[in-house]
Amino acid sequence: MSTIRDVSKAAEVSIATVSRAISHPEKVSKSTLKKVNAAIKKLQYRPNMLSQSFRNKTANCIVVLVPDIANLFFTTVIKGIEEVAQKRGVNVLLGDTRDSSGRELDYIKLVETKQADGIIQLRPYTKDDSALPIDFVSAVNASGCENTPYPSVRIDNVSAAEEVVNYLISIGHKRIGVISGLVKNPHSIDRLRGYKRALKRAGIEFDDRIVTEGDFSFWSGMNASEFFCRIPVEQRPTAVFCMNDEMAIGAIKGFKSKGVSIPRDLSITGFDDLEFSKYCDPALTTVSQPAEMIGKKSAELLFQIIDGESPSQSEYVLPIEFIIRKSTSVPQP
Repeated sequence: MSTIRDVSKAAEVSIATVSRAISHPEKVSKSTLKKVNAAIKKLQYRPNMLSQSFRNKTANCIVVLVPDIANLFFTTVIKGIEEVAQKRGVNVLLGDTRDSSGRELDYIKLVETKQADGIIQLRPYTKDDSALPIDFVSAVNASGCENTPYPSVRIDNVSAAEEVVNYLISIGHKRIGVISGLVKNPHSIDRLRGYKRALKRAGIEFDDRIVTEGDFSFWSGMNASEFFCRIPVEQRPTAVFCMNDEMAIGAIKGFKSKGVSIPRDLSITGFDDLEFSKYCDPALTTVSQPAEMIGKKSAELLFQIIDGESPSQSEYVLPIEFIIRKSTSVPQP
């Protein structure tokens, strides 16, 4: 088996530099990192992470708390986290918390007992039901909301929702329904705020009779379509803003099964821009969140904290892109 000394000779750098390139690649020049990685690949070197963790007094492991492991948006965020962690030689443990602060505490104990180095939380912070922040537990909130009391990476959900509804209004829609996420979820609250703000600025009265609750799942979108189909035709909305893509695609399927043509009879918008959103029929108009970048930035921020560095900022608000596809059109007379 190759040793770190072999890698050092092949890359023509010191053993300390090889160790630094493995543990803290961001602290090594790009040219040196390239030489070390080439030597590692050629020699098929595998660092002994266990002994390294003893030397560094770290666990070489971080925990990602996932409120719903089946949610496809979180999958993309985790991909970004994994990419940064892998380069650093750190393992990622997924904790499927099922939106339970009690289950979160079980995983947080791994940090408190030095079995993990830090936490990335994918559930938005709520004052009455959040296990974090906890003193001396390194943590970052990814995909969170405004006023998170510990380091976070997020988008502006209010403005993003407002942009969607502004677009629908601009092409002639005045009666715009909503399929929300769970009503107490901070993302749902913020996106509903954006929806209401767009209506108010356009002089359109808010009507809670065309707002229905989902749970961010495909099936809840299908169920919501039945809710709208029970509304008398003359009172139905001409467009529906769905608070994520899974519900939007479920709603499209449900509406089509009832003979509703999308977008001729009803425009539908989503939120997230999941990979399959561009391939559904019709292709989905949606908000594109930088999910993978949220994951990367969250991991980078967490590792700064673990290393004892002071991050240049404790909150990152990343830009979104509104993508217009085929699921929306002007309302038919």
